[in-house]
Amino acid sequence: MPRRIEDLPPMERVDAYIINVERVIEKLRGKVSGSVAKIVELAAAYANDARYYLEKGDVFTALADIAYAEGLLDALRWLGLAEFSWEQTSAIASRPKVLVAGTFDIIHPGHITLLREAWLRGRVYVVVARDETVKKFKGRPPVVPEEQRLSVVGAMRYVYKAMLGSRRDVLEPLLEVKPDIVLLGPDQWADEDWLRVRLEEHGLRPRIERLRAKLDCPLCSSTSIICRATELASATGICRR
Repeated sequence: MPRRIEDLPPMERVDAYIINVERVIEKLRGKVSGSVAKIVELAAAYANDARYYLEKGDVFTALADIAYAEGLLDALRWLGLAEFSWEQTSAIASRPKVLVAGTFDIIHPGHITLLREAWLRGRVYVVVARDETVKKFKGRPPVVPEEQRLSVVGAMRYVYKAMLGSRRDVLEPLLEVKPDIVLLGPDQWADEDWLRVRLEEHGLRPRIERLRAKLDCPLCSSTSIICRATELASATGICRR
């Protein structure tokens, strides 16, 4: 059941307002141009300021900033220069838990796409694979150690909470978070049916989705980045300097 916005603490209420604006900005980017795009980016700057002040605990300044952002976007909408609709703030405050998991060894556009899609669906929880888990499934250790990977992922704007995976059972973090949605990347190893059965054994029935379209870019996988870096190191001798 959606939580009533008036029943929320001030921090959570302003957070819901900010997310509403952030989602509209995400949807408008790439669909508008010229002066309209500049105004959308101005609204994004106000939204970024609102997020900054909210994280500092300054609710009043955060609320003022997000009100400016909302006003700019509404002006575009009423002038017929941008098409969008606001979500119910109470629904945003009660948005589902979305869980994604992965190595996140070298962050690339494919990771950003996955996390953005998760964020559009709800509050994002990320399970970062342990070093030994990476070695088990990929046949090699990660380039970046687990604590550093966790720190980077946890600092990303789309992520509500990041945690390390379990050394005992890959399902353990899912049983802790109890997600409403599990979002899989296009080439992640987990099979949807296997995952659904395993979770049902523990009384969990999240919606399991997989992003079907794989991002098409030359360096959209950690392996391709590692290979490219190896080629450059060999050609330039940079690692011997």
